[in-house]
Amino acid sequence: MSLSDGYIFDLDENVTRTSVTYKNRYGITIAADLYQPKDFDESQKHPAIVIGPPYGGVKEQGPGVYAQELAKRGFVALGFDPSYNGESSGEPRHIASPEIFAEDFSAGVDFLGTLPYVGRDRIGAIGICGSGGFALNAAQVDQRIKAVATAAMYDISGVTRGGWQDTMSDEERQVGLNKLAEQRWRDVDAGEPALTPIFPAEIPDGLDPVTSEFFEFYVTDRGRHPRSIGGFTVTSGMSHINYGALRHLPDIAPRPILLITGEHAHSRYFSDTVHEQATGPKKLVVVPGARHIDLYDRTDLIPFEELEEFFTKNLA
Repeated sequence: MSLSDGYIFDLDENVTRTSVTYKNRYGITIAADLYQPKDFDESQKHPAIVIGPPYGGVKEQGPGVYAQELAKRGFVALGFDPSYNGESSGEPRHIASPEIFAEDFSAGVDFLGTLPYVGRDRIGAIGICGSGGFALNAAQVDQRIKAVATAAMYDISGVTRGGWQDTMSDEERQVGLNKLAEQRWRDVDAGEPALTPIFPAEIPDGLDPVTSEFFEFYVTDRGRHPRSIGGFTVTSGMSHINYGALRHLPDIAPRPILLITGEHAHSRYFSDTVHEQATGPKKLVVVPGARHIDLYDRTDLIPFEELEEFFTKNLA
């Protein structure tokens, strides 16, 4: 953590931040931060946006960066911790579930819709990295999400099932499923689930470029947070493999999609694929010079003007 209050950025003097909790439809208590512009008129109905973190991230990181910048532009913004992670409840800890992580976006819409100064027909969503896929999953079935944007999107379930750029063979998938079945027995015998590797205390030598980039954010003062450990229960992979790649993107239409990726983002093909497959209004923004992690926190690179224009128009 770079700052004493646990956030990776300073709170802007023109914004208020309030810690809130609410339940999703599974009864899990979601911990979130509500950002609002100071001195705005609560007698009027305002547009609002629910914002999910990168896969393994927490609200004190990217969601807060986005929420604060959008609050400065007049939006009510809600950054949350996914179920089983961060300060949200749910046991065992660090489960990953595509179904529940999508539900967490809908639960954020539920909460925002209880605020008397938010228009229930003026709520959108932003998913950063892995939350991009979950936000799209939520929008496929939740018509209350009037517009959805992603930044540095990952389709976690799709890549878990199909491999990088869908290159995994059926035989390789079967090998992986057999390993997951064996892991379930080990979890049963141990009495608790094993986790995938968590972020180390320091960046080791000899990393591949993608891992090195993630560690640059999560393992250094740039983005480190004690509740953002990087690991999930190993057997969470079963749910992702079963869920698979995004399959119902046409159901989002005619509601619009904004996809933001970086010129040098290793994850760019995810956004390109969604842009190709979506049938409704859609726009792909490629940020010059930006890598994947730069769209987590680099306010000088994240195209907030594009986000402001997109949500102002579509949450009018």
